[in-house]
Amino acid sequence: MASSAQSGGSSGGPAVPTVQRGIVKMPWAFPAREFLRKKLIGKEVCFTIENKTPQGREYGVIYLGKDTNGENIAESLVTEGLATRREGMRANNPEQNRLSECEEQAKAAKKGMWSEGNGSHTLRDLKYTIENPRHFVDSHHQKPVNAIIEHVRDGSVVRALLLPDYYLVTVMLSGIKCPTFRREADGSETPEPFAAEAKFFTESRLLQRDVQIILESCHNQNILGTILHPNGNITELLLKEGFARCVDWSIAVYTRGAEKLRAAERFAKERRLRIWRDYVAPTANLDQKDKQFVAKVMQVLNADAIVVKLNSGDYKTIHLSSIRPPRLEGENTQDKNKKLRPLYDIPYMFEAREFLRKKLIGKKVNVTVDYIRPASPATETVPAFSERTCATVTIGGINIAEALVSKGLATVIRYRQDDDQRSSHYDELLAAEARAIKNGKGLHSKKEVPIHRVADISGDTQKAKQFLPFLQRAGRSEAVVEYVFSGSRLKLYLPKETCLITFLLAGIECPRGARNLPGLVQEGEPFSEEATLFTKELVLQREVEVEVEGMDKAGNFIGWLHIDGANLSVLLVEHALSKVHFTAERSSYYKSLLSAEEAAKQKKEKVWAHYEEQPVEEVTPVLEEKERSASYKPVFVTEITDDLHFYVQDVETGTQLEKLMENMRNDIASHPPVEGSYAPRRGEFCIAKFVDGEWYRARVEKVESPAKVHVFYIDYGNREILPSSRLGTLPPAFSTRVLPAQATEYAFAFIQVPQDEDARTDAVDSVVRDIQNTQCLLNVEHLSAGCPHVTLQFADSKGDVGLGLVKEGLVMVEVRKEKQFQKVITEYLNAQESAKSARLNLWRYGDFRADDADEFGYSR
Repeated sequence: MASSAQSGGSSGGPAVPTVQRGIVKMPWAFPAREFLRKKLIGKEVCFTIENKTPQGREYGVIYLGKDTNGENIAESLVTEGLATRREGMRANNPEQNRLSECEEQAKAAKKGMWSEGNGSHTLRDLKYTIENPRHFVDSHHQKPVNAIIEHVRDGSVVRALLLPDYYLVTVMLSGIKCPTFRREADGSETPEPFAAEAKFFTESRLLQRDVQIILESCHNQNILGTILHPNGNITELLLKEGFARCVDWSIAVYTRGAEKLRAAERFAKERRLRIWRDYVAPTANLDQKDKQFVAKVMQVLNADAIVVKLNSGDYKTIHLSSIRPPRLEGENTQDKNKKLRPLYDIPYMFEAREFLRKKLIGKKVNVTVDYIRPASPATETVPAFSERTCATVTIGGINIAEALVSKGLATVIRYRQDDDQRSSHYDELLAAEARAIKNGKGLHSKKEVPIHRVADISGDTQKAKQFLPFLQRAGRSEAVVEYVFSGSRLKLYLPKETCLITFLLAGIECPRGARNLPGLVQEGEPFSEEATLFTKELVLQREVEVEVEGMDKAGNFIGWLHIDGANLSVLLVEHALSKVHFTAERSSYYKSLLSAEEAAKQKKEKVWAHYEEQPVEEVTPVLEEKERSASYKPVFVTEITDDLHFYVQDVETGTQLEKLMENMRNDIASHPPVEGSYAPRRGEFCIAKFVDGEWYRARVEKVESPAKVHVFYIDYGNREILPSSRLGTLPPAFSTRVLPAQATEYAFAFIQVPQDEDARTDAVDSVVRDIQNTQCLLNVEHLSAGCPHVTLQFADSKGDVGLGLVKEGLVMVEVRKEKQFQKVITEYLNAQESAKSARLNLWRYGDFRADDADEFGYSR
């Protein structure tokens, strides 16, 4: 806007005092500027041009209003004594005459510069720097400060004159950023898209307007603030019109509520205004039912991920938006030789998981999907990630991610300014993190980090044996189910003992799941997956009680598991997902199991789908007793031990072993182990060269010295002491994961092995002579702490091997009380009486089992 009110030039208009940097150059310059500002800014005017200079400057007359009938601004300035008529100009025209009259009026009235004194009181000392910006901002206590906007650099940065002290400061609008003007090397400026429009939007509303500014923070010498105009808040208007975006680094200081800014930005995004013209919502391709839903939490995978069950019955993994779980800091924090167990080795990971587990497991939650993070390939430093659904999860109105962050059990992810894929409650997360840092919670604590020394004794037979008596005496122990392998096989964490164990449900026979075998995948038995799913839904990551009764030879504990007062074994049987095993007979839960099984049979569902009830014969039973289970399977006896235990291979898997051995030996022939390169360690699987010169799979049981290494051949059951030079690393392709150890240990049922060494040797020699390296038939009779007790039959004659030993007087009978064994026990006792009568072997001197027989190492 050019007018005759400008200083300099060749027009006959008035001369106005000018304002320069620092102290105002002339008295009354600032009042003159303010008079014009208040008179004209934001008003409609009309102007005429009277003169143009060669430099392009135009001079004329400005009238307030739509036409020249309005107030003449030049005359008003002179009348108020805020300008003088230029001397030396032609004074014959009416305009100059009128200005002369106005000037005489001002002089007579002693207005403005014609007032008494030199006008020094109108000089304004503008302050361009603030020594301590932080203290300056704090001193105003976030109360509105009157100001005039002097310059608009871009849509969100202005220069403001703070009143009444005349500080000229740069103010950046808190919480937002508009497109800017990029300065090029040649000094020119290139506007980003919509930068000019955003600047004009702010200029047209605020430039040289009276406003109020709330000083909220400072950034270097710039002040962060919110500018309030009687017609509205420019920060929110810029966002709503799509001229600006929210910025995380300053939104927290916005005193009028960050949620208002987010809502204004969301308004522009939804309508794709200006800078959001190409915006695509992170969940744009999702149906509403997929964006918001209620689901049941089934598992806590990590400190930021859970598995939920949808109403449809499907399972879905949900990651908590915008948070990062605890992680190891630095490269040297983990022992390179020790396998990392994130749950226990990463500080606060266990506490975070436990917080989520106790808060969410089995509960229904509200899920609001914020964004879908696409799959990303692996790089040198970052592993590959599959597609992740990131959401805000709430329960009882509580945002779980915010609760986690506020306890210092997770941190908030920082995003690039243009990254819109973030939590819909991102500001609350940042505020929660700030509180956690201020209060020194969790990850932000300066105290020593909690250490969790958890012993994993799964599959460690030696440690399991040490724990067994203690767990048996403990009765019911508290536990947390960490993992479900199958319907009846679980991994438990025992908090009091701080250990992990593998636990097998007692008393039931659950369908076996699929297994990977060499060259093929063995399909699981029918309903194995259903049983696994049933157990998972019922107990995974729940707090349960367990009763340990015994353990198997692999170091797995066997017993009963109770969830909310219910026995899991009984529940599996009740839902037709398991059958009762004969080992349950001694248990106090036997009746409950039988009752549940009978009810399941009647429904003819799942494992009982093809069950046919046996026709009842119209014969009055003599004895109501359970029949002994006799299901003989072919086995190959490979080794007899000195305590009359024996090892067998399952004939059905024999071809798999032969094929594995052939492939392994071919592989070893192609890549023979370097002698002396293998350092044996106790418990490790390896290959060992037997006396026949062939290589076999083995396990190191003891290392006395490099020259004396005790090994156990896992597929045959024999033991040997070898130098380490005859050992090598077991190739992964032939590990026990590919084919489990084929030698299984058993003991004879219903007999007592003589304690006398010579008598025991006689019995062992007889068995070696009769059955070693021959095929037999085996039936499991009952389990015990050491190994299963079985009866063994010769493959051809079907004669009972154990009974034969009794008949020859080489062993004694073990009398058992179970009803189903009474018939076979009677047969064994009759055979023993025959041996005694014939004075065979043990009985050659009669019945030695007198009261003083303990002296000789025998007992009844």
